[in-house]
Amino acid sequence: MADARQPQKPGAAWEPYTPTAAEPWDLRRVVHLHRRAGFAATWGEVQRDLKDGPEKSVGRLLAGQSRIEGVPKDFEDRAGRLAHAAVAARAPGRLKGWWVYRMLFGPDPFGERLTLLWHNHFATSNLKVNDLAAMRRQNELFREHARAEFGDLLRAVVKDPALLVWLDADVNRKGQPNENLGRELMELFTLGVGNYTEPDVKESARCLTGWTVTDNQFHEDLAQHDDGDKVVLGRCGKWRGDDLLGLLLEQPAMADRLAWRLCDAFLAPGAVGREEMKALAADLREHRLDVGRTVGTLLRSRTFFAEQNVGGRILGPTEYVVGAARALELFDPSPSTLALADWAARLGQDLFYPPNVFGWPGGRAWIDPRTAAQRTRYAAALVDGAAMGRSVAFDAAGLARKHGRGKDREDMLRFFLGLLLGREYTPDWRERLVAGLGPRPDPGQAVALILSTPEAQLG
Repeated sequence: MADARQPQKPGAAWEPYTPTAAEPWDLRRVVHLHRRAGFAATWGEVQRDLKDGPEKSVGRLLAGQSRIEGVPKDFEDRAGRLAHAAVAARAPGRLKGWWVYRMLFGPDPFGERLTLLWHNHFATSNLKVNDLAAMRRQNELFREHARAEFGDLLRAVVKDPALLVWLDADVNRKGQPNENLGRELMELFTLGVGNYTEPDVKESARCLTGWTVTDNQFHEDLAQHDDGDKVVLGRCGKWRGDDLLGLLLEQPAMADRLAWRLCDAFLAPGAVGREEMKALAADLREHRLDVGRTVGTLLRSRTFFAEQNVGGRILGPTEYVVGAARALELFDPSPSTLALADWAARLGQDLFYPPNVFGWPGGRAWIDPRTAAQRTRYAAALVDGAAMGRSVAFDAAGLARKHGRGKDREDMLRFFLGLLLGREYTPDWRERLVAGLGPRPDPGQAVALILSTPEAQLG
């Protein structure tokens, strides 16, 4: 919630951030930007952004141009080959590895972050779909429409074969309507609970009769469509599926739901209140539910860089796993992206296999005694290298020297604390780290310890 000592109009929360003495553009905010909206950044990228300021830095991230290191020149070709091989081999682990490869090495980390968001919003599991080609196509669809007007994304995803199979569209027929697709369309994808009725769900199912999958493609079978009158959200007509989508997109609750989803993904709990959320929803309605524009407003805002938002959101497993590897510049040799995906699953986020139609609950649900211990084990495995498919251990001293740091233990700790967490090496941090490391620590041990701290779990 907004600070009661500083009352402000709801729209003020979305005004552009301007650095001040109290909230400067510093190392902590640069690292925050990349950990929250991408998958962390290298030291060179952090230093560039620290010099260039927030406007250029956020603009590069939004445009998919933020990475200057680790991106192969033939990235798309390599990624395509990985995906094709995974599908051909019918190997789910390899398809997960393909997506992690895109997150770790791709030029557009923000696009991948949005793709992950939509994977959770339109949660579809291969456990039921059982078709890796369809899951790959859905993933590419999320990426293609990630920044689009939400109506474009919705119309594409609701006709996506993987989603249609997942929500039993093939058994939704005239005279025998199945409510799964209509219910989730209203409850999860568009309006949210409380903004429709059970009769609306039943009528929506009738609108969607005849939508099915034929030869791995969307098909509307008019012979199985109920062409009678339906009353949906107070409006009567011989509505078909596309008509239903139009009705939903016109509802004020649609923008409210989308504003919540974006704030949930990019802001810490309590960073904004109800009125601020309403102001963002109003802006979405005014601009045709333009996701790219609205996320740009959010990431440039004073709220995004406010003290209460920085380091106030628990990183999801994939963000944590990929971000650590990215910040440490583990590019050559790189960890196995299959191993990275497997670690994300161990920590609670099995890509392409969300637990149910609601997706992953996120937030505090990411951390419990078991997963906290697994995060510590992951940090140790990443530094060790062997269990991650690397032929050598992580050379912490070498990375520090590359950037002119690490002349002694204190400087080493200062460097990695800044790189990984954006934190200053205060006496308190010195006491914590030295106590955990002992008198003669290996530099890699220091990195693993920093990655295991509570602060490292927060983005």
